[in-house]
Amino acid sequence: MPNNQFKKGELYSFVTGKASIAIARRLQKKFNSASLPITIEQWSVLYHLWKQDGQSQQELCNATFRDKPSITRLVDNLEKLQLVKRVASADDRRINRICLTKTGLRLQEQSMTIAEDTLNEALNGVPAEQIDICKGVLQLVYDNLK
Repeated sequence: MPNNQFKKGELYSFVTGKASIAIARRLQKKFNSASLPITIEQWSVLYHLWKQDGQSQQELCNATFRDKPSITRLVDNLEKLQLVKRVASADDRRINRICLTKTGLRLQEQSMTIAEDTLNEALNGVPAEQIDICKGVLQLVYDNLK
């Protein structure tokens, strides 16, 4: 017997990220309310640059699970907002490193606080052990399909 206790529609809705979409919408709404000029997609790129500045576009593709055209578009728009800049790699001229500007660095604290508040709101009342189980299940689903 297959290991799904959901009706098919419920399972697909769950697996495709109903909760993730709800969190992203709430986070975008809060960014807009705080007059942060970025989208959730742009924030996800900035998040990985805050963790390690100067990544290549390919590294950002891997980190964010996006394809090259998507990352190129996101980086182009982040450049227009003067949040990042492309810097030619000293080792390989074919590679551009994506580096945060001072403006991009300044967004970190405010946006991370908003993101943390949103996640806390989403997880309100969820026991820590259930969060651990959920993380484990979703990791298994991902591992099964990668």
